[in-house]
Amino acid sequence: MFLDDKILIGKTNEKEELYIVPKMANRHGLITGASGSGKTVTLKVIAESFSSMGVPSFVADIKGDLAGTCLPGETNAKIEERLNSLGIDKFDFKGFPVVFWDVFGKSGHPIRIRLQDVGATILSRMLGLNETQEGVLAIVFKIAREEGYDIIDTKDLRLVLQYVADNAKEYTVNYGNVASQTVGTIQRSLLMLEEQGGNYFFGEPEIDIMDFFKTDANGQGKINILHAVELYKNPNLYACFLLWLLTTLNNTLPEVGDLDKPKMVFFFDEAHLLFNEIPSYILTQVVQVVKLIRSKGVGLYFISQSPNDIPAEVLAQLGNKVQHTLRAYTPAEQKVVKAVAMSYRANPSFDTEKAILELGTGEAIVSFLNEKGEPNIVNRATILPPQSSMNAIDDSIRLMVISKSELNGKYDNAVDNESAYEVLSKKYEEEKALEEAEKQRIEEEKQKAKEQKEAEKQAREEEKARKAEERARKEAEREAERQRKNSLGYKVGKRATRIASNEAEKLAKKVVKNIFKDLFKK
Repeated sequence: MFLDDKILIGKTNEKEELYIVPKMANRHGLITGASGSGKTVTLKVIAESFSSMGVPSFVADIKGDLAGTCLPGETNAKIEERLNSLGIDKFDFKGFPVVFWDVFGKSGHPIRIRLQDVGATILSRMLGLNETQEGVLAIVFKIAREEGYDIIDTKDLRLVLQYVADNAKEYTVNYGNVASQTVGTIQRSLLMLEEQGGNYFFGEPEIDIMDFFKTDANGQGKINILHAVELYKNPNLYACFLLWLLTTLNNTLPEVGDLDKPKMVFFFDEAHLLFNEIPSYILTQVVQVVKLIRSKGVGLYFISQSPNDIPAEVLAQLGNKVQHTLRAYTPAEQKVVKAVAMSYRANPSFDTEKAILELGTGEAIVSFLNEKGEPNIVNRATILPPQSSMNAIDDSIRLMVISKSELNGKYDNAVDNESAYEVLSKKYEEEKALEEAEKQRIEEEKQKAKEQKEAEKQAREEEKARKAEERARKEAEREAERQRKNSLGYKVGKRATRIASNEAEKLAKKVVKNIFKDLFKK
């Protein structure tokens, strides 16, 4: 509850107020405790206080019970008992300005991001790729960037992967080997991500990160609630969304130095998923972001069951801590409790380790930073109840809140602008058309050659037939001549001709002889 310019979280049994100093709120925080110990209530109390202070926040609603923040809470016997024990006479139940978001676009405004903005590192973790496969994915993103192929959604990436694989030989010298088998593995992982809902997450219009930094007309910070009931069923996608959010905030926001209050506060529920099996180089980046982002006016609050869920390098950066009860039935669990207790500045009035095990629901040990940025000694406290409703809301109320939002309609309809898929599809179509044209040309040339060959064969056949016909004709003539010569008439005629010729020759000789006789007589 925001009271006297401070964020009142709870009170000790001695009615000592325990609060977060606004100008130290961006030094980050931690809310831990066993399941059912009251972490969600603490989260709501802090988020509501930030809203009243004019600071927007972002929180993932994994179970669906944070949506009631938009409605006023209602008193009951337990709440009255808690308020009386805390000595709070005046407590206002009220709703807070909320904005509902949903990656799948069903229970809130859609959240879409462009795949190329996610980058190879985070996407590789989403896809569960090994180091070699991540290297190939990085090459693909680099080629796409340098050649002007925008990778907006999964179909873009799928086609760019195919394009790079098809032209791997051209890229090997400058970028390294791109094995088709590796590309196939990435394609299969991408298909699994699509089936898990990744195709909803990637696209346009992309989310404007500054839409999380809104206040209402009364100056209250809006509480951005991500409906994560479905998203949480895919822990890897949920964790990578948080990772993207962290890196985008750090890369987008300008340096602002020390402010009187944060510009924005992000709550990362089930934070252990963010760090589960996280590669060392990614953890290094996260630690760097956690260290630097507070100078950009952003506070990060991690919520998980145990401080051990948070890497030590990150844990060291979290100044405002609320520890609900832990259960310790095994030596290992008892060791964790002891380590947690030792991480606080001891309070001589109680045993911290023992207190952690004895805390009831709604109780916690807390330690916040003072005005100088130093951690206060640990105190055992009862956490205030939230001012808003702890109940889930029905769809009609949710739809009403969404319809009245200033963002209504801004992200509702996905758009599919020209990107790598369209460009490369056109390129493949042109190449296919050229191939078809070349194939057609070759076929036409083959057909032409075949027709020419057939024509030549036909000409040869005709010439052969003509010659055969000529030979047959001559043979027929010769045969007719033979038959004529062998006929009786021919023979008689020939003999008569020969006789006549001989008689004529004799007569001629006789005539010539007589002529010469007459000449000599004269």
